[in-house]
Amino acid sequence: MSSHDYVTQVFSSPLDIPAGAWNHLLSLETDPSPFMAHAYLAALHASGCAQHPAGWQARFVTLWQGADLHAACPLYLKNHSYGEYVFDWAWANAYAQHGLDYYPKALVAVPFTPVPGARLLARNTGARTALVQALLALAREEDLSSLHLLFAQPQDVTACEAAGMMLRHTVQFHWKNVAPTLATAPASALADAARGSLSTEGAGLAGPEPQKFQDFEHFLASLQQEKRKKIRQERRKVAEAGVVFRWSLGTAIGAVDWDFFYRCYERTYREHGNAPYLNRDFFQRMAQTMPEHWLLFIAERDGNPLASSLIGIDPQARVAYGRYWGALERVDCLHFEACYYQPLDWCISHGYTRFEGGAQGEHKMARALLPVKTTSAHWLAHPSFAEAVERFLEREDQGIQQYLDHLAQRNPMKGLPALRTPFAPPTAA
Repeated sequence: MSSHDYVTQVFSSPLDIPAGAWNHLLSLETDPSPFMAHAYLAALHASGCAQHPAGWQARFVTLWQGADLHAACPLYLKNHSYGEYVFDWAWANAYAQHGLDYYPKALVAVPFTPVPGARLLARNTGARTALVQALLALAREEDLSSLHLLFAQPQDVTACEAAGMMLRHTVQFHWKNVAPTLATAPASALADAARGSLSTEGAGLAGPEPQKFQDFEHFLASLQQEKRKKIRQERRKVAEAGVVFRWSLGTAIGAVDWDFFYRCYERTYREHGNAPYLNRDFFQRMAQTMPEHWLLFIAERDGNPLASSLIGIDPQARVAYGRYWGALERVDCLHFEACYYQPLDWCISHGYTRFEGGAQGEHKMARALLPVKTTSAHWLAHPSFAEAVERFLEREDQGIQQYLDHLAQRNPMKGLPALRTPFAPPTAA
């Protein structure tokens, strides 16, 4: 089916697209996430976080046959490159040096959310191909400098590459609840897995249903002694500082805890000299429309809260996503405890299969979050700049492959020695 068999409609708000039709397309994808749900995108828009005054002009592209939605994606016109996590500032600067306008550009992504997964929602391959063509046509018609699709699933990447878009790779760090198969895999297999995708199939790691970790100590036992010792030391520092944790899930997260979380989140952003991307209204909408997708950890001392971390979860896929954190005071190693050890402990206890640590952060590898290659697709209208970027991406990709090989040699997982007395788990609120 060609693009001419569809009616293309562009919407200036996700609220104008039927939620049921959008979510049905999302349910058909192999790599969905809660962050592509209609409610999530609608909350970003309705709260003002991803609207034109903030530099995000919604132009959601949809393909229809009659009353049936066949393909859709979130498209934004951007006048900056903040909140994307695939950095193109150098490209923008090169345009400016030659007297050309890089902004506005077109971006297919979930604002402020570098979680890999479905970006081009489609009923079938033909609809996905037609959607890419519609995106390129819109970019040309509006005389935009470029089109970018970030953190895409493999079938999206295939469609974009077939349409002539250039591919760019970055590295994230994800933890998998797999013991001992992944822990004892050779470094070469881990490197192959990282080069490919989120899956370890095809890297010598496929086979019978993998064994999950029994508890946090079982997980620690899979690490090299140096890494295991360091994690225990870091956790001990937090405990000796008198800090304990409690967690709340979904509707059990009360308004007071949401308020405290946002106070921590906002303060931590401002301490780094930036205003937070997300406002309190956005999180209020999450509590109202998507409560089942949030897990909150709160650190306390003597009954007084001092830090928090908010984790996104997909209960159906059993995947957790490290998202936001903040603290009102500094405690040595508290960030590691709140953002890695507490969530990993919870994931193990609740049978979750994966924890994604978010963008960047090589330090995460010491906490057994292993490298994973993510992919974005790019189109530039200017032929000379497109050629220059293509050459740049070829060199960059060679560097990424070398980086992955280097990281694979530093694999923190090794064997399963005897277990030790478990660390006290957090309590549910």
